[in-house]
Amino acid sequence: MATTAARPVVRRSDRLRQVAVTVAEVVCVVGTLVGVGVLGTRVEESSGGALAADATLLAPAGPAFSIWSVVYLGLAGYTVWQWLPEQATDRRHRAIGWLVAASMVLNALWLLVTQQGWIWVSVVVIVVLVRTLGLLVRRLTEHPSYGTAETVLVDGTFGLYLGWVAVATCANVTAALVASGVDPGRTASEVLAVVVIAVAAGVGVLLARRFGGRWAVAVAMAWGLGWIAWGRVAAEPRSVLVGLAALVAALVVLSAASRVHRARAA
Repeated sequence: MATTAARPVVRRSDRLRQVAVTVAEVVCVVGTLVGVGVLGTRVEESSGGALAADATLLAPAGPAFSIWSVVYLGLAGYTVWQWLPEQATDRRHRAIGWLVAASMVLNALWLLVTQQGWIWVSVVVIVVLVRTLGLLVRRLTEHPSYGTAETVLVDGTFGLYLGWVAVATCANVTAALVASGVDPGRTASEVLAVVVIAVAAGVGVLLARRFGGRWAVAVAMAWGLGWIAWGRVAAEPRSVLVGLAALVAALVVLSAASRVHRARAA
């Protein structure tokens, strides 16, 4: 007589993880309301304007930040998704759930510390955030997706999240330096900005190789770099050199992901 495989048992730790993700999502939403000015000061107006789109040579133009709408929607979707019965015991969600919760809390924390003008604290927070997201995406790679919905919602959301924050980290560090009075002069600033952009491109290539050329990561990084390029050509502070460097970096990141995919297909 045929036997039916027993369903995996939902552990207490599974429920605790699900609740933690949900609470973290609420915290993230509150932090977002603070960051967009509903409950506090808008990010671009906080920290003395150090994080505004025209504050530094590495600040992305304003429209770049619309990517957050997609990321936040994905985070809300994940919060619901991980409550579905089949997800509670899934090894992917067991592997990433706590990291997801940590990433949302760190995002809210970054918004809150910028409200206080603690620009260097925000650098520490965003570095921890990008490290957390890197570990999260690595675990997604170790536990491959099992369906289209899972890939789009989970891999897509956290790939975009990581890619964008990787570029934002460069912009955040630069903003902190400028806000602290570091001013090596126009020419030196442009050269240093190009060096930082080159490092960002290198990080994009590294992430493509390490995580199998994830398009979500590459697209988000290219998006951020592309809007840095646009900001330097179409808005202040203008710099054709930095704009071209950012555009080339965006193409390099996309090319790296494409090469990894072609190599895997071959």
